[in-house]
Amino acid sequence: MSTPAPNSVPFDPHASPADLVAAQRQAAELYAALRAHQTTLPWSREPHDGWPEETERGRENSGQPASPGWTAAEADEFDRLLAELRTATAQVLCHPWWERCAAEGIKGEAMVTARQALKYAEGAAPLGQGDVETAA
Repeated sequence: MSTPAPNSVPFDPHASPADLVAAQRQAAELYAALRAHQTTLPWSREPHDGWPEETERGRENSGQPASPGWTAAEADEFDRLLAELRTATAQVLCHPWWERCAAEGIKGEAMVTARQALKYAEGAAPLGQGDVETAA
């Protein structure tokens, strides 16, 4: 009678390693910080005169008020957050876990499902579903 192989447990592509989950969480937090910062900014990075609202043959083109542009500090913060987000996203996308998944035969739709599962993994997002329900 032979003993089972030590790795007899089937490979689970949804069982993301802790460092990948942490990288996904960092990317999610940076995305949220960037979006929050963007809501405080004028609509144009550079000063712009804007344009008037127009109605032409039943079509309405909403106008845009003049924009003072972003201050140097606002632009620096935006650029910093965007650069950090790009780095964090690259860490998630290029993580060795995805090579392992491919080596285990995970491909196509199954790989997409595994990548999507990471976004919902415990600890991968700043807020959990229970946090959203509690806030609502």
